Amino acid sequence: MLALLRPIAWINSSVLAIGRHVAWAALALMVVVTLVQVFFRYVLNNALPWPDEAARFAMLWMTGLAAPSALRAGGFVAIDMVSRALPRPVAAALNLLLLAIALMVLVYGIALGHNHVKSGWLFNSSSLKLPLDWVGGGVVRIKLAWMFMSILVGLYLMTAVTVELILREIARLIGLEDGLPEIETTAIPEAE
Repeated sequence: MLALLRPIAWINSSVLAIGRHVAWAALALMVVVTLVQVFFRYVLNNALPWPDEAARFAMLWMTGLAAPSALRAGGFVAIDMVSRALPRPVAAALNLLLLAIALMVLVYGIALGHNHVKSGWLFNSSSLKLPLDWVGGGVVRIKLAWMFMSILVGLYLMTAVTVELILREIARLIGLEDGLPEIETTAIPEAE
């Protein structure tokens, strides 16, 4: 069991660390773009057409890349007073059931996400463009699929995390808790 869990935990730790860094960059970009829009709109009285959609684009990628780390670290809102009141084996079985339900929802979400991304290739963003005309090319309009893909990537990462959490819960249930690899939670604030 632990031989299966360790590589999954290592891969999740590595991929999620990269995702957290990109999420921080997306957050910074979102703030900068929003401040640019505020300056242009309220100081120069000339709102730009692209910052609102660019900020939404960054926010979606930030969410898709940060949510899996929050799930892995137990950072989502949860009502755990029932499982804390139960004996450890019963609580572990309840957690396994809840993780299995979550896994089914994520797999269904991935199926829906693929369809959504496919439809996104048909439509251009209303205001986001790559200004390649500045370097002798033509203007390239951004496809909405790039925005929709953020949630699909997040669903895939959350599925990988859920599989790891299921394996961890099974290991706890069969008494292998001492050999579990640590969960890397860098850059995730501790809940009080």
